[in-house]
Amino acid sequence: MVRANPVARAAAAKRRPPRALAAYHRKRDLKKSGEPDGTADRRAPATLAIFIVQKHDATRLHYDFRLEVDGVLKSWAVPKGLPDRIGDKSLAIEVEDHPLDYGGFEGTIPKGNYGAGTVMLWDRGVYAVEGDYDQAYRKGHIHVALAGEKLRGEWTLVRMRPRPGEKKTSWLVIKGHSSGKIPEVAISRTARDRSVLSGRSMDEIAAGRRPVRPARGSKKKPRKRRPGPSRR
Repeated sequence: MVRANPVARAAAAKRRPPRALAAYHRKRDLKKSGEPDGTADRRAPATLAIFIVQKHDATRLHYDFRLEVDGVLKSWAVPKGLPDRIGDKSLAIEVEDHPLDYGGFEGTIPKGNYGAGTVMLWDRGVYAVEGDYDQAYRKGHIHVALAGEKLRGEWTLVRMRPRPGEKKTSWLVIKGHSSGKIPEVAISRTARDRSVLSGRSMDEIAAGRRPVRPARGSKKKPRKRRPGPSRR
């Protein structure tokens, strides 16, 4: 049974390894790249853990799958994206932890910086993990239920045996049968190509176009009505 995974922010900060984001900072010049530094987390405590998927047109186009765990985003680069048909598998390469505020990052990382290229916030939502995440990670078998704006259902990450000379850990992400607790919804072609944050396409983000729609939580300004003819 998939259980909820509440995250208490204060407790997470105490448990967080002091160098949890060391690799993230070491690889980047954040003043030049414009990426978050991990200091702007303002989420309320004891909320459900978040997941995000970012579409990243770097050296090669891929998707970054991230799960909130103990105050950071555990991350995998998934070249083909998470599979959407039951039984299908995709390769996922484990990468460095990212800060929580990376979950709201969208834009273009300038050339000459690590990961240079356009980043789209492709999906976001909350997730639950089966059992305890740390134990599941050690066993190399992490089963999650995702409730996002696009991805809804259950997936399993399975660690692969390391190959000689392999520098990064490889996993398989497998689409599983849904328990029925999270109704699955087919993703339309239009939704596949658009950001859940701004409604923009990759080309529009790269061109610096303004958001097509306001970000979640922002307030729309009421339209001013033109005065009509007076009634007598």
